[in-house]
Amino acid sequence: MKSIFGLDQNIAAVLSYVFGPFSGIAVLIMERENKFVRFHALQSTLWFLFIMVVGWMLGVLADIPFIGVVLGFVVAPALAIGGFLVFCSWVLLMLKAFSGETFKLPVVGDVVWSQINK
Repeated sequence: MKSIFGLDQNIAAVLSYVFGPFSGIAVLIMERENKFVRFHALQSTLWFLFIMVVGWMLGVLADIPFIGVVLGFVVAPALAIGGFLVFCSWVLLMLKAFSGETFKLPVVGDVVWSQINK
């Protein structure tokens, strides 16, 4: 099935993940018909915006004098692992989209599914 710019739907879905929420928003704006592509574009947008907000909040906390030092010792290893897991999720989501699968992330995927199927 074709999608925006005449691309196959799985290619358009993968493109929605390439630049995180930015490509997700772009694909979501351009694609009006294909629910598969819209699902992946909205999931990309919400997932990576969530990741960005969490990162921003941790950055703000790290700037607070005493909390930043404690947070650095406690959270730094968790951030390294979290960054690796975010990278893995990014690759997994692109692979699932490319294979034509509507793979739902926990919580975010359910929200996206309910919005796409209204």
